[in-house]
Amino acid sequence: MKYHRENDGRKAPVAYTQQQAKVKVCRYCAYQERSHQEVRQKLADMGFYGDDAEEIIADLIGEGYLNEERFARAYAGGKFRVKKWGRVKIRQGLKQHRVSDYCMRAGLSEIDPEEYWQTLRALARQRWEKEKGQQAYIRRAKAARYLVGRGYEQDLVMEALREAEGT
Repeated sequence: MKYHRENDGRKAPVAYTQQQAKVKVCRYCAYQERSHQEVRQKLADMGFYGDDAEEIIADLIGEGYLNEERFARAYAGGKFRVKKWGRVKIRQGLKQHRVSDYCMRAGLSEIDPEEYWQTLRALARQRWEKEKGQQAYIRRAKAARYLVGRGYEQDLVMEALREAEGT
């Protein structure tokens, strides 16, 4: 919630009209893709709940500021390409944003399977090299734990590590 200073130095909450809140949330959505949940939270912080918030969200959807599928695609593509997250972690992130199953599938379809495999192989190779000086089973366990923590599937991780061990 936004606050402004009273004359006596205390902070008092700023009250927004519905139009002011809509303009503020439009700017918030124009800056980067947002999920419906993020916008709901932003509106709640401004004091808008229930039907009032849903009315503003409906307007934003109608005007093209808010699109759940577009958000899911941007989120999945960005987290994979920039942070090198795996599908499991991306799916969890989308669930936290309360994205629908359809949009989640659409977002995950942004990830090219070949690029995914090459990224996993490169990460496995890097991690395998980093764990030098330890017994093979300890190296493998540490590297696997790291890659699974990054959101990659267990079976793919083990395959990529077998490849990394052979090089």
